[in-house]
Amino acid sequence: MRSLLLVICFVFGFTATAMAADVSKLQLAGDLTLTQARTVMHAAMVKAEAQGVPMNIAIVDAGGHLRAFERMDGAFIGSIDISIKKAMTARYFNMSTQDLGAASQVGKPLYGIEVSNNGLMIFGGGELLKNKDGVIVGAIGVSGGSVEEDMAVAKAGVSSFK
Repeated sequence: MRSLLLVICFVFGFTATAMAADVSKLQLAGDLTLTQARTVMHAAMVKAEAQGVPMNIAIVDAGGHLRAFERMDGAFIGSIDISIKKAMTARYFNMSTQDLGAASQVGKPLYGIEVSNNGLMIFGGGELLKNKDGVIVGAIGVSGGSVEEDMAVAKAGVSSFK
C-alpha cells in the first residue's frame, strides 16, 4: 500500500511540475501558436458565415500537423478529411492547393502527385500561413462549398494572420 501511495504521489507530482513548466520553452520557434491558429480560424468562420455556407476548416502547424479544426453545423462529413488534407497538402509542398493543382494536370511536371502522401488535395482551398518575415508557419484548408467559396474562406483566414 505504501509503494502505491509513493507511485501516486510521484505521478501527480510529476504531472503538476510538467504542467507548471514554461510553455514558451516547449513551443518551437517559428511555429504557429494556438492563439494565432484561433485568430485565423475566427476570421475564416466569419467569412464562411457571411457566405452562408457551412464549412470544415483545418489549420496545421509548420510540421503539417493539425493545430485547430472546426466543423460548422451542417457542414458535409465528407469534407472533414478534405479540409485537413488541403491544409497538409499546402504545407507539404509550400504552395496553395490551387497552384499545385495547376502544376499537376495532364502533361504538367507534377502530373499524378495527388496519389502520393496517402492522397493529396489539388484543388483550391488550401493556403499557406506565413509570419511577418515570410516564413511558413502553417497552413489552412477549407472544404464544404464550391472551390471558389472554399478559397475565399481560406484567404480570409490568411489575411487575418498578416
